[in-house]
Amino acid sequence: MSNPSKVLKEFWGYDAFREPQEQIIQSVLKGNDTLALLPTGGGKSLCYQVPGYLKKGVCLVISPLISLMKDQIDGLNKRNIKAVSIQGKMSIDEIVSIFDNIKFGNTKFLYLSPERLQSDLILQKLKEIPVNLVAVDEAHCISEWGHDFRPSYRKIKSIRSILPDTTFMALTATATKKVIDDIQNSLEMTQCSVFKKSFYRDQLAYQIFHKENKWQTLQQIFTKNPSPIIVYVNSRKKTEELANYIKNMGFNAIFYHGGMNADDKSKAFASWVSEKTRIIVATNAFGMGIDKSNVRVVVHLDLPNSVENYVQEAGRAGRDGKKAFSVVLQNENDIHEFEKRSLEELPTLKEIKHIHKSLYLFHSVAIGEKVMDVFQFNFQEFCSRYNLPPKKASTSLKILTNFEIIELENSFNEKSKVRFLTQNQNTYQQYHSSSLHRKLIDLLQRSYGGIFKNDIPINEFELAKKLATTSEKVKEVLRKLKDQEIVSYLEASSEQKLSFLVPREDNKTINTHKKEINKYLEQRILKVKDLISFIKNDEICRSRQILRYFDENSKQPCGICDVCVKKKRKNETHLKSDILKLLGEYSPISQVEIIRALEANEKAILIHLRNLLKEDVIGLTDDNKVYLK
Repeated sequence: MSNPSKVLKEFWGYDAFREPQEQIIQSVLKGNDTLALLPTGGGKSLCYQVPGYLKKGVCLVISPLISLMKDQIDGLNKRNIKAVSIQGKMSIDEIVSIFDNIKFGNTKFLYLSPERLQSDLILQKLKEIPVNLVAVDEAHCISEWGHDFRPSYRKIKSIRSILPDTTFMALTATATKKVIDDIQNSLEMTQCSVFKKSFYRDQLAYQIFHKENKWQTLQQIFTKNPSPIIVYVNSRKKTEELANYIKNMGFNAIFYHGGMNADDKSKAFASWVSEKTRIIVATNAFGMGIDKSNVRVVVHLDLPNSVENYVQEAGRAGRDGKKAFSVVLQNENDIHEFEKRSLEELPTLKEIKHIHKSLYLFHSVAIGEKVMDVFQFNFQEFCSRYNLPPKKASTSLKILTNFEIIELENSFNEKSKVRFLTQNQNTYQQYHSSSLHRKLIDLLQRSYGGIFKNDIPINEFELAKKLATTSEKVKEVLRKLKDQEIVSYLEASSEQKLSFLVPREDNKTINTHKKEINKYLEQRILKVKDLISFIKNDEICRSRQILRYFDENSKQPCGICDVCVKKKRKNETHLKSDILKLLGEYSPISQVEIIRALEANEKAILIHLRNLLKEDVIGLTDDNKVYLK
C-alpha cells in the first residue's frame, strides 16, 4: 500500500486529511527535511506516522515524555502497527533484544527520549537498522527560546553522521519564528520545507474575566453548558478539593492529576470521555492525547504557566469546529501569586552553584574526583541539611540534569499516599494509647480533606516537623496502622538514584554552561511577564494578541473574545444617541443612508431603529424614510 489516503482510511478510519497534513506527508515521502507547526488538535502524530508506515524500514521517533510515548505506542499497536520504545531502566540485554527484534521483525516505529541518544550502545545499534525517518516531536524543546527547553535536544543532530541519508522531520504545536529558526539551525535542516498552520480559531472565544468571587461564575458556566467541560487548576490538592466542591454544587465532577496511579487516571479519563462525568478538574498533566471534539468550555481557575501552555490548554475546546469558550477567571491576587510563585521557583546562578556543590558534599565526593557509583538520594533530607528552598532546589536539579551534570530519576519528589479505612474513633482508642499515634491520626484527619474516601498524597517529612519527631518514626507509625488495617498506606521511595556524570569541579562546571543557564532563566522570567501582559491587556483583541505572539499578523478582531464583546457593547450603547443625532440633522433619511453614515454594525442599527419605532420616538414616511418626531 503506497497511498497515504488509503493508509489513513484503513488504519485510522478517517476519510480525508486535515489541512495541511497531506502536504506535510508528501514532503516527507519525497525525502525533504520537513518542519510542521500545527496548533493543538492539528493532528501532528499522523504527519510522521503515515509516512513512517509507508516508507520501507523503521521510523525513529524522538519524544520527551514517557507518557506521550506510551500513548502513541498503544495507539499504533491497537491498529496492528508494531511500535516499541527503549526505557531508561532497561538492561543492556533487553536493549539488544529490542534491536534484534527490529532487525528481524516487522517493527515500524522506535520511540526514544533524546537522552537515550547519548548512549554509545544505542548509537551503535541504530547503525544496524534501516531508519527511514527521524521524527523529532515537541521540537520546541530544542530551542533556548522555547517554553520547555531541554539541552539534550541540542545533541540530536549528532545522529546525522550515523544516518546521513535519512529524512529528518520536526513537529511542534507552539513555536515563535525565533524558535522555528533555532530548530532548523540545530537540526541542520538546510533545505527544509516548513508548514505552518495559523493559530487562528474563529469559533473559540478567549474570555478573561476579573472575578473576586469565582464560585458563582463557575456555577453559571456549569448551568449554561451541558456539554463536557475541563477546569484547570495549578495543584493536585486543588483538583480533589474543587471536584468535591463542584459535587456539592449539584454537578457531577471528577479529578485528574499526575500523582494518581495509572488505573485511577484511566478510570477518571474514561468516565469523562464517555460523559458519565461531564466535568473534569485537572492539572496540566491532563493534556496528552486528548482529542475529544465536543468540549464546549475550558476554564482556568488558576493562571496557566505561559502563553504557550494557555493556547494548548484552551485549544482543547471546540475541536468539532463549533463555537466554544476558553474562560480564565482571575484577579489581582492571582496575578501577584502567580508572579511570586513562578519567580520563587527560579534560582540564581549563585544558588545553582551552591546546590551543585552541596550535592557533592552530601555524598562525600572530593574535589577532582569522578565517581562511577550510583548514590541513594533523599531530596527532603538534602534540602533540610543545607537549608535549601525545595522549589529552587528542585529547579536546580532539573537544570543540572538537563545539562548532563547529574543523572537523577524524575520521580524523586513523588509522595506517599494514605487513606483511612474506618471512621470508627473507638478503633483508634482500642489500638493506640501511644501519644505519637494519637497525635498523627489527629493531624492527618485535620490536615487532609477526603482522607476517608480517597488516597491522599502526604509528606512524611512535613508531618514529622509538625509533630516534633523524625520522618522515619512517622513512617513506622503509618506502617503499624497499615498492618492493623486502619489505614491504607502506599509508601513512596524517598531513596532515589543519583549519578554524577562529570568530575567534581564546583564553580568551573557551572561556569562552562553559564551562558546557556542564564538564557534558560531569562526565558523563564520572560514567559511569566508575557503571560501577565496577555492577561492584563484588555484593549487589544485576545485572538490578535495570541497571533502576534506567534508572529502572525492580523488586523481583524475576532469579535467574540471578552475585549471585542466589551467594545461591541460600548459601541452599541452610543449607537442610539448617534442615530438620534443623525436624524436631528438630516431627517428624513433612508435606512441605507443611516447605515452608511454611521459605519456601524448593520444588525445593531436595525435593532435600534425597531426599538425607537416601538417607543414612538421616530416615524416612517410613505417612501420608507426615517424621521425624528
